[in-house]
Amino acid sequence: YDGKGQKVLRNAADVEGTFAELGSVPCLLEGFVPFTGEVSLIAVRARDGETRFYPLVHNTHDSGILRLSVASSDHPLQALAEDYSGRVLKQLDYVGVMAFEFFEVDGGLKANEIAPRVHNSGHWTTEGAECSQFENHLRAVAGLPLGSTAKVGESAMLNFIGEVPPVDQVIAIDDCHLHHYGKAFKVGRKVGHANLRCADQATLQAQIAKVEALIAK
Repeated sequence: YDGKGQKVLRNAADVEGTFAELGSVPCLLEGFVPFTGEVSLIAVRARDGETRFYPLVHNTHDSGILRLSVASSDHPLQALAEDYSGRVLKQLDYVGVMAFEFFEVDGGLKANEIAPRVHNSGHWTTEGAECSQFENHLRAVAGLPLGSTAKVGESAMLNFIGEVPPVDQVIAIDDCHLHHYGKAFKVGRKVGHANLRCADQATLQAQIAKVEALIAK
């Protein structure tokens, strides 16, 4: 995950030494997918089979690491994503939160990752949904009623990779909620994230730009 244990092969020469470079362990060779975007769906299933879904989020990556997730309000592929995910949950008789990442391809969806747990692209739900993915996971496992997955305002999550900007500057941004992991700063490591919850999309985009400006410093 996060681009680790992977290598892009663009021509025959790139193959040489790759097996050793990746640890001399069994590998998967994947073809390139001409996708137009990536979305993810956070789903939760209770012991009694009740299943709920959060709104699709659009993801932006850099160097294989998730940088930004923006929750959608009315994504045209929401129903399709729920259908695919719901069938997997039912077939596995799964209990708890499961995350599904999809490529948008030719107006449809192709799954590229399934995570049987709470997921980074669902961290926005802490402030941006009636009941977060974390609480719903615990509710499901404990056999309690599931909470509402409805959005509260417009939301986004920005990861802090390698280091967290000065805390006072992050929390000075309106609508911004800082989640600092307390990890040692290290290149390529997720060390925190900021959740934004705004009244409308225009404000959300403006606040995203402010957080991104801190990251770029």
